Formats: sequence, C-alpha cells, structure tokens
Amino acid sequence: MEKFADEVLIEVAAGSGGNGCVAFRRERFIPHGGPAGGDGGRGGSVIFSVRRNLRTLAHLRFRHLFEAENGHDGEGSGRYGKNGEDMVIPVPPGTALFDPDTGALLHDFGKDERDLVFLKGGNGGWGNIHFKSSVNQAPLQALPGQKGSRRKLKIELQLLADIGFVGFPNAGKSSLLDRFTRARPKIAPYPFTTKIPNLGMLRVDDRDLILADIPGIIEGASEGAGLGIQFLKHISRTVALAFLIDLSEDTYHEAFGILCRELEAFSPELLRKKRVIIGTKLDLEGSAEHLDDLKKIYPDEMIFGISVYSGEGIPETAALFMKLGEVET
Repeated sequence: MEKFADEVLIEVAAGSGGNGCVAFRRERFIPHGGPAGGDGGRGGSVIFSVRRNLRTLAHLRFRHLFEAENGHDGEGSGRYGKNGEDMVIPVPPGTALFDPDTGALLHDFGKDERDLVFLKGGNGGWGNIHFKSSVNQAPLQALPGQKGSRRKLKIELQLLADIGFVGFPNAGKSSLLDRFTRARPKIAPYPFTTKIPNLGMLRVDDRDLILADIPGIIEGASEGAGLGIQFLKHISRTVALAFLIDLSEDTYHEAFGILCRELEAFSPELLRKKRVIIGTKLDLEGSAEHLDDLKKIYPDEMIFGISVYSGEGIPETAALFMKLGEVET
C-alpha cells in the first residue's frame, strides 16, 4: 500500500570546511624550503531542488538527517583539500519550508521553483602558505575549517492544481480523473481507495489544465477525523473546486452541505473559490431524478450531471473546467 506524506520533520547539516595544513617544502638541494601547507576544502552545501516527477514527500519519510560531506583537509606541497559533496534534497512542486519552532515560512517552492542553497558549506581553513611574511619565513600557523551549520525543518506539501476534486470516498473522483487524463489513479468500488493525491492534465484544444483528485473527505475531517486535515491542505491553492456527489447514494441531498461545512471549518477562504457541483453515476437508476432534486435544492449553484461510463455530460464538464480554471487578472 502506498503511504501518503504531506508533512515531515527533518534535520539538515551543511558540511564543515577542511582544516588548513602546516607543511614545508622538503626538496633536494632546498633544505630550508618555505611553507607549503594547502587550504582545506569547502564543506558541501544543503540544496533543495524541485523535481516535477515527485508527487509526495514519502521519499523523506524514513530519513531524518540529511548531511552534506565535510571538506577534506589540506595537504603538503600546496595541495588543497577536496570540496565536500553537496546534499541535494529533491522535493515536489508546491513544497514549503517552515521553522518547526516558530512556524515561520522560510521558503515557498510554489512561488519559486529554482534550486535553493539552504545551508552553505563551511569555508576551508587556510594553510600556512598564507602566513609567510618578511618577519616570519616559516609560519607554523594554519586555520581550522569553518563548522557547517545545522537546522531542523518542517516540510509541507501543498498540491498545485487548477481544479481540485472534493467529495466523499467513492464519489467517483478518481474515475473522472481517469476519464479526463492519463493519471491512471487506483480505482475500486470501496472507500478510501485514494491514499495520496493524484494529479492529471486535461487538454482541450491548445490549453492544459491540472486536475487534482484529493482523497475522500468524511464528516469531521476539519477536526482531524479520518485522513482529515492532511488532505484539506491540498486544495488551498487550487483556482476552483469541483464538488463530486454520488447521485446513487440515499444521502445525495446532504453531501454538498456537509462538504461545505468541513471546508469552511478548515478555512473559510475555500468557499470563496469558484466552484461547481458535479453529480456522478448518472447512468444508475434513480440518479437523473436525484440530479433534478439537487438543482431545486441549490438553485444558485452550477450543477452538472455526468456518467463516466456512458460519457454523458463529460464534454460539457471538460469545457466548464477550462472556463473555471482561468485565472482572473
């Protein structure tokens, strides 16, 4: 079973610089050679790099310390120490770095996906070759390498998508994503099939739209019930929301209200987003009548009915998604 991780605590450490060397030239016919101690190498840096093939933080889940390599010490004959290898930590788009103690945002990869040198490696120490002077022809002085810094981090992931699918488990979110895109999410007729958010691209004409299938919400999710708050975070950056309601369920008329209350309890901002209600499983008996009832119950909402299996309503929904996904300027 795939494990979902959208928040991890780690410690990162830059490499320390190598020590400078005290050494002298000792060559034939030069019995009193000058200083020849090389500098220590620079310690490796801690670098975060956005990788678009990553969807979760699961690769960071079972490792808590990420250390760059220390620089090597300088050597005689003016040889400089080798620089330490950087520690490159790959993260998915939408990752944010926080101070775990204060909660302060340190960097947001949702706004800037360039590589980030988070901790710079320590400088290498000078060898005694730097300390020769007119009054000290044979210096015995060299500098130690600079210590690498360490820091604890909280890393959070918020999915970046245009349209976020919101609904109870088994509402048909994964099936719709599969119909529109090539994401190929895991689909089965039992609740909580989706354990991690799935992203897919919907292409209409020459436009692309990113859709996000968020794992099913249950009543009490805003208070941590079920998989709860972990997944509500992931729809905070979407442009619009699609509320998927299973028209074959007896509680179809209550679902939208419950979902809205959970979203509002988590963040009132979520209900200010553009939205549409999508009634699913229109091919099943009684679903068409239930769709008509929904339109009467919520006359001010945009409501569409679809069947992933028969294709009914799919083209119209795709066109609507493209319109909803437009960012207002």
